[in-house]
Amino acid sequence: MTEQSIYHHLREFREAFDKPEPLAWPEISHGQLLMMMSPKKQHQLVAHRLRVQLDPQLDTDLVLMLETDMEDAALGILRVPDLVVVDEEEATADSDAIDPRRCHLVIEIVSRSNPSNDYEGKLRDYPAMGVPHYLIVDPRDGSAVHHWAPVRRAGVASYDNRQHYTFPETITVGAWKIDTAVLPRYSPDTGR
Repeated sequence: MTEQSIYHHLREFREAFDKPEPLAWPEISHGQLLMMMSPKKQHQLVAHRLRVQLDPQLDTDLVLMLETDMEDAALGILRVPDLVVVDEEEATADSDAIDPRRCHLVIEIVSRSNPSNDYEGKLRDYPAMGVPHYLIVDPRDGSAVHHWAPVRRAGVASYDNRQHYTFPETITVGAWKIDTAVLPRYSPDTGR
């Protein structure tokens, strides 16, 4: 069975999947169906505060979307970013998923339950998909990492640049600014 056929089987299974609570929609990467917990309220508060800051900074031809499928079927990858900035034209296209080549920024908010997904899996997949800017916001320790400029070295996709931030620093991603002073950290007794 080829990687493409495995992906198509997983994609069909995902579409027919009856998602039990508290699971979010599964992602697909490297022949695996990845099950995630649904975001908890602290995670969603961080997403809200990011959106409130970014929305007014976007040009009229850009849209900020939440938890929307982003797919590169040729690579066999389907991810569901917490936030993604895309062209308005892509947001209104007939396809079910965002074309990663039409996005400008992906933001992932680290989950307490599965941080390796953002720091390893998505850090491997997003540059391969051509995502130009990937921002990881980590409310567990009050840090963030901006990765940009996807490249291929020895056949492996990665980002050529990265910048680390700590709350309350201001993050700069292209022309956009994010004030991390308004982003809450996870309280010690809660999850994602």
